[in-house]
Amino acid sequence: MSSVATHQSSGSEEDPQLVMDQRKKKRMLSNRESARRSRMRKQQRLDELVNQVAYLTNENNQTMMQINVLTQQYAKLDSDNTILRTQLIELTERLRSINSVLRFVEEFSGMEMDILDIPDPLLKPWQLPCPAQPIMASAKMFQC
Repeated sequence: MSSVATHQSSGSEEDPQLVMDQRKKKRMLSNRESARRSRMRKQQRLDELVNQVAYLTNENNQTMMQINVLTQQYAKLDSDNTILRTQLIELTERLRSINSVLRFVEEFSGMEMDILDIPDPLLKPWQLPCPAQPIMASAKMFQC
């Protein structure tokens, strides 16, 4: 009877080596699954970063194009402004010359004339020779 009892007791008790092997196998499978999930997360993050790089590169290109357009517009406006300043100086000198002639005529004819003083356009550019006339602007002036 002792052999039957021994046989039964070994049947109910598992082999410690077999238990260790099963645990090891289970741990290996768990580690593999964890590593697979980790690789998937890394790949997903890499894909997100690649998409973000593409998006930001596109944004950067669009911004650079806008900067180029605005730089060209600025250069044109700056050139136009220089031309207008030169014309203002020329017209101011012409007006001074005409005013000088009018003062001469006023002095020798005895007829009183209304001659306006001309502000210096370089010292006070906001004071126009004819402040009563408004300057009209439209949105089309600023479009190329």
